[in-house]
Amino acid sequence: MKRFLTISLVILALMLTAGAYVGVTPSYLINSPAMLTGMGAKLACSGRYVTGLSEAQAFTDLQSYSPVLQLLDLDYDDETKIVAASLLGVKTTQAKYRSGTGCALLVGDTSVLDSLDAPAFVSNQANWPEGEGSDHIEPKWQHELDQMMTTDNQQGLNTRALLVISDGQLVAESYAPGFDASSKLLGWSMAKSVTALMLGHLEMTGKLNVDQTPVFSQWADDERAVIDIESLLHMSSGLDFPEVYEPGAGATDMLFTVHRASELPLTASTVHKPDEHFEYSSGTTNLLSKLIYDASGGTPQSNSTFINETLIQPLALRNFVLEPDPSGVSVGSSYLYAGAREWAKFGQLMLNEGELNGYRLVTKDWVGRAQQPNTSDNTKSYGYQFWLNRGDENLRWKDLPDDSFAALGNRKQVVMIIPSRKMVIVRLGWTSDRYPTNKNFAEIMSWITQKTPSA
Repeated sequence: MKRFLTISLVILALMLTAGAYVGVTPSYLINSPAMLTGMGAKLACSGRYVTGLSEAQAFTDLQSYSPVLQLLDLDYDDETKIVAASLLGVKTTQAKYRSGTGCALLVGDTSVLDSLDAPAFVSNQANWPEGEGSDHIEPKWQHELDQMMTTDNQQGLNTRALLVISDGQLVAESYAPGFDASSKLLGWSMAKSVTALMLGHLEMTGKLNVDQTPVFSQWADDERAVIDIESLLHMSSGLDFPEVYEPGAGATDMLFTVHRASELPLTASTVHKPDEHFEYSSGTTNLLSKLIYDASGGTPQSNSTFINETLIQPLALRNFVLEPDPSGVSVGSSYLYAGAREWAKFGQLMLNEGELNGYRLVTKDWVGRAQQPNTSDNTKSYGYQFWLNRGDENLRWKDLPDDSFAALGNRKQVVMIIPSRKMVIVRLGWTSDRYPTNKNFAEIMSWITQKTPSA
């Protein structure tokens, strides 16, 4: 009887906090405890131990997604680096931080994650992008960027990092109080672009046949057998795995409740023929992560080694953590934390047609293909996990050159690549509403020319 009353009170609290019954379905109520505590444990753990936020800031960031998350009780154990999220005593979920790999939910057997090797770094004082130096900062542009940071945050936009690369040099970077160049900030779906690059590397090195069908053996005997890797890269596979974020939906279960993120989209049926219809889906990217995992050796350690040897060491990604799911497969859709300078390296690599610091990650041909509009019937302005300015009737960013393209993430994370201006602009923050990407980036572009700035 006592437990029944407790559950009833939890349901009532959820209904009231979710908006006085409106739109609150039975599925929402049944699945809320697992989803909310999973989300709370995972994001609070990473916010605290990967980014270095205070407990209060980590909870504030979390609550920006829904007032329902105010109901969570978060317990941080700084010795074990385990965060427990509880919902009114009904459900508790834990996440654990491990050096080098970040946080993962304690769902199922996660012991394999305890022994993964963490990357080691030697300090390099050369200028960006080779090292940690910043001798090319231009005072005038730095002043302008600092003013933009101030204006953003006076408007409540919660910008945490702004960075500008011009002609291959770091010319300005600005950080909000409490953040700096070493802060590992969550890119959310910008991770998708990095996942695509890793897939491109496997193609270049002959470890993956991009023309293979079926992509997965589980699809061999049904309509999914004709789906190919390019349609997955274009988000036009036709799979029925929509980007719906609510308790009980596939996307939220994939990120916050299950042992292996790719399991749910792997079982999805189809609703369209491949290449006909664009539907943005994090589940699709986590299928690409499974391909990378399998092609790199099929174990958590081989996957971790591949990331280290393919990305972290050759690109000198000092502040970079791509987190795994509880089974050890990278959550390539969402869980990449990196410093603004590290995010900028991926933009510069694309500007350089697949090469950075003498290291080739992908072919020039792959970079060209990645920027081509897809053939879907509804949204063509999406390449290989990059958003394109061109491809549809109107430009996505009307005041930026039509060759611009970007990695984008929730909370208005942006790595903007502008080939015709030889520029990369990075914006990282925690904006729950709109961010003036077009306006601000056009303003930044107006400052930067290939000439020395005036005094």
